[in-house]
Amino acid sequence: MATTNSLYRLHELTIRTLYSEVKERANAAGDLLRGTPGTLVKRTGTGHEYWYRSYYPLPKKRSEEFVGPVTNKAAYEAMRSRIEYSDWTTKQVSALRKLGYQVADKGVASVLVELHNRKIFEAGLIVVGTLAYMSWLNEYGALAIAARTQDIDLARRQTLKLATTVSFLSSMQATQLPFVSIPGLPSHQRSTSVKLPGAEGLRVDLLAPGPTLGEIVAVPELQWHAQGIPFYEYLLDGSRRAAMLAGGHCIPILLPEATRMIWHKLYASTQRVNDPTKADKDLLQAVTLAAILVEQDSVSLRESFRSAPRELRNAALSRLPKIETLLVKHPQALDGFREL
Repeated sequence: MATTNSLYRLHELTIRTLYSEVKERANAAGDLLRGTPGTLVKRTGTGHEYWYRSYYPLPKKRSEEFVGPVTNKAAYEAMRSRIEYSDWTTKQVSALRKLGYQVADKGVASVLVELHNRKIFEAGLIVVGTLAYMSWLNEYGALAIAARTQDIDLARRQTLKLATTVSFLSSMQATQLPFVSIPGLPSHQRSTSVKLPGAEGLRVDLLAPGPTLGEIVAVPELQWHAQGIPFYEYLLDGSRRAAMLAGGHCIPILLPEATRMIWHKLYASTQRVNDPTKADKDLLQAVTLAAILVEQDSVSLRESFRSAPRELRNAALSRLPKIETLLVKHPQALDGFREL
């Protein structure tokens, strides 16, 4: 990881180039295969032979996906090519994980692949929270500490540009993971989250701009609701295309613009009065991103700071003593904060 008191270091150029190649191929791949790459198997039924893809959507659970009759050579070749690409990606993601890139677990992969295949990211859904931070570290080729998370935070700034209504709950259940809505009411009408069983079960939250923390925001195009978060209209404006490494996949996603993440995370760190651990995590993520952007991308913190809402600017200024402590080994970034 990063050296003592240094928040990050860069991966070698050859490793960053590998990540760029994996991301480029993912952007051109179209729909992604669920689960493991799998293999093609031949089955006989009703006097005819058919091709199926045999794969594992979840550990210890094998499934089969119909490909077509043996006589349909085009369908066979298309699936063979997709399996080949998926196998290549799995190997590259495994290598990147060993080299220190941020890779989320298989449960996260199942959710993100499903949302990608249903064109929900393309329609404007944005990955936020710790997963967004992990993805930005990869985008900048930075090696840094990132806390593991059992949450997937997804945000919608405005009505998603979907061709037709898509059920959020059905999308989650299509992963074959046993998601249930929270609070688990039979109608599901006002749930904003789904979760896997157990205290450490993966949770997926849908968020949206709202002046009051926790207010319920209707998301009719997903037949769901979101939890309102103050200043999310600022955070989500001008989202960027990126990718998330998860399981054995590289999934195209949308991320908040990095400088907006810095100021919103600093604000969030001042709001978590009852959860100092999460407050410290938000602070560290914000300051690490700032150091990377200032030192590697010559970003001026002052310019983005001036365009942030007043409440976010005040929050950032209130954190300066702790920011200075974290930036001991990053004088350029520290100067950037002192010049605000």
